[in-house]
Amino acid sequence: MSYSVLKMIHVGSVIVSFTLFFLRGIWLLQNSQNLRQRWVKVLPHIVDTLLLGSAIALAMTIQQNPLEHAWLTAKVIGLLVYIGLGLIAMRFGKTRQLKITAWVAAECVFVYIVLVALTKNPWLGMN
Repeated sequence: MSYSVLKMIHVGSVIVSFTLFFLRGIWLLQNSQNLRQRWVKVLPHIVDTLLLGSAIALAMTIQQNPLEHAWLTAKVIGLLVYIGLGLIAMRFGKTRQLKITAWVAAECVFVYIVLVALTKNPWLGMN
């Protein structure tokens, strides 16, 4: 598969993943019953699997190893933090306040990951 197609799949998956996470967070704020719908529990996992798969394929295509490129390492670490915060926000947070705080923090980490991807700089001009 060509680099352009992989990148399009990756960027499209990023947009869909963010939109779904943001929407689920809004529903969390509203105590909406929508969070209990089956598609809401399944679709994000499908999209995020596609996102991760395309990320790995892109890294392989451009022959970049996260252990050798600081910006890619920062994205992987950011992704792990984002996943952890997302789990707290959507599943394991004990209180509503903790869930909301984790959701907002995850949104901030997501923005960081995107900025690192765009600038190829893990320090975002702070070095």
